[in-house]
Amino acid sequence: MAEKGDWRLQGQEKYLKNATLYYEKYRIPQKDWDHDHCEFCSKKFCMDDKTDCENEGYTTEDYYRWICTDCFNDFKERFNWNVEKRN
Repeated sequence: MAEKGDWRLQGQEKYLKNATLYYEKYRIPQKDWDHDHCEFCSKKFCMDDKTDCENEGYTTEDYYRWICTDCFNDFKERFNWNVEKRN
């Protein structure tokens, strides 16, 4: 569980509070993208099988924002996320 003064909290409430998230394999949101970072801890997300990359995580509907499993578990109650499956 995350603490109130957690260094990972940097105002994400503005765009992630009560958000709907999807657990998915990482995919790039645009052709000129090759990776993303967790919105909280900056873990790297990429499509490669590199050891320093996350290949799955929680994402917003547009695949623009990604959250690693650890940060999701730490902040899911605080941010009141709704997790859905894509059709």
